[in-house]
Amino acid sequence: MVSVEAITPSKSRWVRTLSKILHIGDVTVKCSDDQIQKTTSDEKISNDPNKSTQLPSGDKDEEIHDRAVKEAFLSKLFASLSTIKAAYAQLQFAQSPYDADGIQSADQIIVSELKNLSELKQCYLKNQLDDTSPEDTQILAEIQEQKSLLRTYEIMSKKLDCQLKLKDSEITFLKEKLAEANRDNKSLEKRLNSTGQLAVPDNIPLSGLSPSHYIAYLGQCIKAVRSFVRLLIREMESAGWDLDAAASLIEPGVSFWKPNHKCFAFESFVCKEMFDGFNYPNFSIKQESLSEKNKRRQLFFDKFMELKSVRPADYLTWKPKSAFATFCRTKYLQLIHPKMEASLSGNLDQRKSVNSGEYLEAPFFLSFAAMAKHIWLLHCLALSFDPEVSIFRVTKKSRFSEVYMESLSDEAFLSSDGTLENNPLVAFTVVPGFKIGKTVIQCQVYLH
Repeated sequence: MVSVEAITPSKSRWVRTLSKILHIGDVTVKCSDDQIQKTTSDEKISNDPNKSTQLPSGDKDEEIHDRAVKEAFLSKLFASLSTIKAAYAQLQFAQSPYDADGIQSADQIIVSELKNLSELKQCYLKNQLDDTSPEDTQILAEIQEQKSLLRTYEIMSKKLDCQLKLKDSEITFLKEKLAEANRDNKSLEKRLNSTGQLAVPDNIPLSGLSPSHYIAYLGQCIKAVRSFVRLLIREMESAGWDLDAAASLIEPGVSFWKPNHKCFAFESFVCKEMFDGFNYPNFSIKQESLSEKNKRRQLFFDKFMELKSVRPADYLTWKPKSAFATFCRTKYLQLIHPKMEASLSGNLDQRKSVNSGEYLEAPFFLSFAAMAKHIWLLHCLALSFDPEVSIFRVTKKSRFSEVYMESLSDEAFLSSDGTLENNPLVAFTVVPGFKIGKTVIQCQVYLH
């Protein structure tokens, strides 16, 4: 569509310029000998200091009239061009959506104005300009031009309205798609959660436990840890933390293969704190008698079955002095430093409520509690096996072993020249590994 700009109606400068051009064209004619003599005589008169140089009043009025006629002619010219412009805008607007009547109307206006322009051209070439009421002609032409401009703006307004409606419909469609995607995600999440809960069926006896049950629930536990780490990183970014500096403090001297790999450093830090004391009952070092060891398998399995289908915040409210509540409180105070909490939330209200056993329903704490629940249940499940599940981590600069390790940075297996690198070194352990009798569950490591 023709681009329409806001144009000031005044055309005085254009009118004066074109009037000069037309005036030059009028006076560029051949002069007869008599006219030359007359001009020479006029020059002599004008050189006479005793004679007046002013034109007679009749000639002056005629010159003003001629100027007004030419300005009226130019006004008609501009008015006709503005009408064509408006009609062309209407013609394009009527094409989408298709409007046969609108197209025909615009086409007729364009043809009519082109004929009008042709007539104006002939009048100018034959010097037959309309000299009747030039002032009225000019005013009418300017009115016509203003109407054409207004018409153009109306068409542009309609065009913008159509585009706005189209965008609104696109937004509505995308919102519906987003809502559908969210519903699908919730459905998948529900299925995944139910899969995690059914990793150990409700009616299974203690003797029916197998490593496959532990491996399935470990997968759900790792997902909960990573969900909390993602939330922690978002909170740190919102609070203006330097994530690169923080990752360097957690794992000094480590060069990450990709910028987003620094999340593994935060995940490693969380796992270190949360899995500390995993091999000990209730995460606390305590001497046990042989009879207590024989009883605790069933005890921890019962704890696992009791908590696995309960919302962690509800369980904390029901049993604020339970072993899980103690674990949750202790790990929160260890993992979240007071300065970190003050930086992320602006206060220490959550810390005070955790200390007092009155838990706030804050999104950050709920995410932590969900992670703590999965790790606590994994701990209970580990102590339900015979022999018990043991946890292990790999020390820094250890050689990579496919038996005990799973790499989170496959880039380490390629050297700078593109060849395969044999036995890269471990930078740090992200997620610990486990042993169930002769079954080894690999730890997840980040390689140099």
